[in-house]
Amino acid sequence: MEFGIFNLMGSREADKPAAQVFGEVAEQTRLADELGYTIAWFAEHHFSNYCLCASPLMMVAHCASITKQIRLGTAVVVLPLYNPVRLAAEIATADALSNGRLMLGIGAGYQPYEFQRFGVDIARNLEMTNEVCDILDLAFSRDFFSYNGKHYRMPETHIPARPVQKTLPIYVAGHTQAMFRTAARHGYRVLSSGRVGGAKLLAEQYADIVAAFAAENAPLSRAHITVNRFAHITDSREEGMRFAENARYQTRLASSLRRRQEVMQGTVLVDVPYPDEPPLETIYDNLLIGDAETVAEKLVAEIHATRPVHVCFSFKVGNTPHKAAMRSMERMIGEVKPRVEKALGPPGRVAAA
Repeated sequence: MEFGIFNLMGSREADKPAAQVFGEVAEQTRLADELGYTIAWFAEHHFSNYCLCASPLMMVAHCASITKQIRLGTAVVVLPLYNPVRLAAEIATADALSNGRLMLGIGAGYQPYEFQRFGVDIARNLEMTNEVCDILDLAFSRDFFSYNGKHYRMPETHIPARPVQKTLPIYVAGHTQAMFRTAARHGYRVLSSGRVGGAKLLAEQYADIVAAFAAENAPLSRAHITVNRFAHITDSREEGMRFAENARYQTRLASSLRRRQEVMQGTVLVDVPYPDEPPLETIYDNLLIGDAETVAEKLVAEIHATRPVHVCFSFKVGNTPHKAAMRSMERMIGEVKPRVEKALGPPGRVAAA
């Protein structure tokens, strides 16, 4: 089972410098490399403290210089917010700078707040995403290409920077049939999240992935399912509840931004309850929170529910202390992973279940 880390790079503390946020992420990525995590993922969002990172490809380039083995992923590049050919060149550059360690996560975007400020109609995001996917496929497979679509047109074009990887691993992030079918159609992988839900929600998402790949007559094995989960390993219930509250805080911000109902106090987003929000105790129970044995048991159930190839963990959420996130990273590898691998048995057993 492959384990990774995911960093949203939000800032719940208004006075925390961006340089400190990025510095902590770099330190976590170095540690992840030393501990043997497979991939470090970096998010992209704009114009609010929900996420300070406007360019995950810049994080990939930076962290490539301070790590040795770990792969570096974008989760995600929001395709409709880019010029496609410039993006293709920057993707190729990032893969070259990392010597072939880029894992490219892409998405259609979901926040009207961002799209309005880029002057892009979010109602067209799926159409635009599909066209950019077409362009990326052409750009990385041919010396010259042209394109004539509804949203993008370009003459015969050459991208001189080339990826090191002959086949660049591309992941489509989302929670909808439309996005899963985009992944299946283009031969891409799937990156999803159970948010603050548990194994039941993950099982429902897995069924959607299966249906989407079947609808496109694509083998499910090609999905290479990746799941992102909140995780905090602690022997203190009080500390665990604080982490659950931080996960709720992050989920509230995402929900308000998705529904275009964000509330700002100065430059900071305010977290307000969202429709059908579960109680904090339920969030605690759903997430990978607790001592090593408890987290291992929960994680095994989630792996059986969604059969992922890779699981990445959000350890640094809200104002969770940096050192606490680093301790969870260490305990996940040292204490949780051996228990999970023992419970799952030989490779392939879960996939065959």
